[in-house]
Amino acid sequence: MLREDIVEVVERIAPLLREVSLTTNGTRLSDLASPLKRAGLSRVNVSLHTLNLERYHRLCGSGDLVQVVAGIESAVSAGLNPVKVNMVVFRDENEKEIPELIEFCARKRAVLQLIEFEGNRADACNEEFASRYYPLAAVESDLEREAVSVSVNELHRRRRFLVPANGSRVEVEVVRPMHNTEFCSNCSRLRLTSDGRLKPCLLDPGGEVDVLTAVRNGVSDDQLADLLKQAVRNRRPYWR
Repeated sequence: MLREDIVEVVERIAPLLREVSLTTNGTRLSDLASPLKRAGLSRVNVSLHTLNLERYHRLCGSGDLVQVVAGIESAVSAGLNPVKVNMVVFRDENEKEIPELIEFCARKRAVLQLIEFEGNRADACNEEFASRYYPLAAVESDLEREAVSVSVNELHRRRRFLVPANGSRVEVEVVRPMHNTEFCSNCSRLRLTSDGRLKPCLLDPGGEVDVLTAVRNGVSDDQLADLLKQAVRNRRPYWR
């Protein structure tokens, strides 16, 4: 949302796609939620790892926590539903805030996504990574016990827990990529990087396909489709 033309970008691509969503730190969301909704944005994910001001600045380095909360409220009011709050959980940092974030999302009518801190295979054996990594298996078990219902997000193959909170109910999803063969085996994501490479896996650069060079060289639509198919064929489960 630092782009001055972000509303125009959404407006021009929305008619071509089934759904347009946006992930943001929420800093400018308060002002842009309604214009983006009118332009065709369907939903939004907002990164919010803590409600503690000092911890927020330590984890994020910059940004305005008050403005982020206002952005979440504006997104809900504008109808950018579901508004999902992404909380990456860090050991000895914000793990004790999980109940507070659940209550917060219940009040704001948002969905909470608890996300494991992720690293590659080398990082997983690294002391510094281990000091920050907080496994969410036990949290997921607690949510299952508390939930009034459990469903499955078929796209990502992860469970949704509807739990009582703040006199209401709130949806909580747990994103557990680390050492999770099911997570990788069911991944269907394909990302286009800022330098024009199709990326089947965030952690494995081996499957990347350069499409920017091909486009600049004037390839046909059929050749471009072949590059897309090649990127899909390059997909391999990272954790297996």
